[in-house]
Amino acid sequence: MNRPSSAVTEDGFLGGQLTLRQPRAGHRAGHDAILLAAATPARPGDRVVDLGAGVGAAGLAVARRVGDVDLALVEVDAGLAELARNNAGVNAIMADVIVLDVEAGAAAFADAGLAPDSADVVMMNPPFNDPSRHRASPDSVRQRAHVATATTLEGWVHVARRLLKSNGRLVMIWRADGIAEVLRALERGFGSVEILPVHADAAASAIRILVRATKGGRAPTRLHAALLLKDESGVPNKWVQEIMAGRGGLPLARP
Repeated sequence: MNRPSSAVTEDGFLGGQLTLRQPRAGHRAGHDAILLAAATPARPGDRVVDLGAGVGAAGLAVARRVGDVDLALVEVDAGLAELARNNAGVNAIMADVIVLDVEAGAAAFADAGLAPDSADVVMMNPPFNDPSRHRASPDSVRQRAHVATATTLEGWVHVARRLLKSNGRLVMIWRADGIAEVLRALERGFGSVEILPVHADAAASAIRILVRATKGGRAPTRLHAALLLKDESGVPNKWVQEIMAGRGGLPLARP
């Protein structure tokens, strides 16, 4: 499905290291995608699967930072997947772009080249807004990208568990007030959980959590020091600015 040029914008990410075309209206990549990428513990040669990839922002940002990864971008919306494929090409990044519902069965994933126990890293930014507290957008693509159902988190974590090799790593971003849901979803099959809270500023409660978990991991849960998007004086955090410019990573990204 070709979108008219007026319906998309071309935007620079990672300080100009990555150029992405994305819809002018609807769901657009931003801080969440780049923070997710900066928290992803990928190494050269890893099979990395980005679930719900949209236009490819997070997965392509990981590939740009790490280099030689075997990247798969999974996206249910054919129009966004087309943009992701174009974005991979424009940035000279090799990626398999797969049009598939994340909650499809194992057979559909295998047919698409994503067999069980085949991924070293799964990264995901699932729809996480609570439908009881979030006014749904009239834009169906935006609504699907933002609003969770009762089974979204459990279903996406189940798919990640199936795809990952033993000791494979899952990294995700979720709303901070849903931390109990995340820990519940990870109880089966995951351990060595690490959580990095993200705050808008020093005076505000956390708005996001970045979470890393290991399939079959046994280490105790670890809570990292908070990441502040703005420092105590209200100006953008220099560390976050470095991350947005593609010059830094987060503690969860360590091997």
